[in-house]
Formats: sequence, C-alpha cells, structure tokens
Amino acid sequence: MAEGVEVTALREEEFETLLPLIAAYQGFYEVDEIDNDRNRFFFRRFIAPSEDGRLLAARDDTGVILGYACLYWHFSSLAAQETVLMNDLYVAPEARGRGVGRALIEASADVARERGAAWLEWATAPDNHTAQRLYDSMTSEKSPWLEYELDL
Repeated sequence: MAEGVEVTALREEEFETLLPLIAAYQGFYEVDEIDNDRNRFFFRRFIAPSEDGRLLAARDDTGVILGYACLYWHFSSLAAQETVLMNDLYVAPEARGRGVGRALIEASADVARERGAAWLEWATAPDNHTAQRLYDSMTSEKSPWLEYELDL
C-alpha cells in the first residue's frame, strides 16, 4: 500500500466530496456533458452496502480523497461465476506518482477476493499509456479479449 494512503469503501458522508473527482474522470475521457445531478443519482448506488458494486476511496492521512475506484459486480458465463469489473479508476493529478492507483487496484482485488470472484477486470483507452504502464506492472498478461460498443 502507498505510504500514508488508506483505501476503504466510500462513506455516505463523503459522497459529495467525490463528485468533483468523478467529473474530472469524465473530463479526462472527454465526456461531452458532465452532469453532477446525473452523477449523483448514478454513483450513489455504489455506496456500501450495495447489490450493484462499490465505491472505494483512497485518502491521505488527513482524510482528503486522492482518488477512487468504482467496482461493478459482474458475471462470466464462461466461468459461471461472479467477476468484479473495475469500471473507473481515477487519481487526482496532484496525487499521481505516489502509488495511489496501485493501492486502489490492490484494494479492488481484495474486494473481489472477499466476494469469491473469479477475477478482477478493467479496461482503458488505447492512448492512455500512463495507466497502461501501471496496469502492465500489475498483471502478467493482458486480456486476449477485444472490447466493442454499440451505441443505442
């Protein structure tokens, strides 16, 4: 775990302080319309306990949130088991390079293990080379699967 960083489930009373980080994550991926009300409604469902997933927060020793991960409970038909999808991982720019992202991934893996999941999975944009360096250092191989989307 990163020095001076604690990762735990986001507490209800911290939720509003997380919204700017969610908006920053969406801005990083060039979301056209960032809507705090929509984010508030959507992400609140992941505050533990939740049947949908979990929000994890990485905090410094003063309690300031440095980054977050949003986990979705997911399923694999091939394994006939639950998996955990780390759908979002974001670290505030001023906290990057301090091991916060790694701490969030390790905490996400711990949650997946606690749930008895077959694996923890995630994806990133092909041009997000900084994230890929971290991800490559944490896993022995990339998934052989390609990801597709169909706009509706």
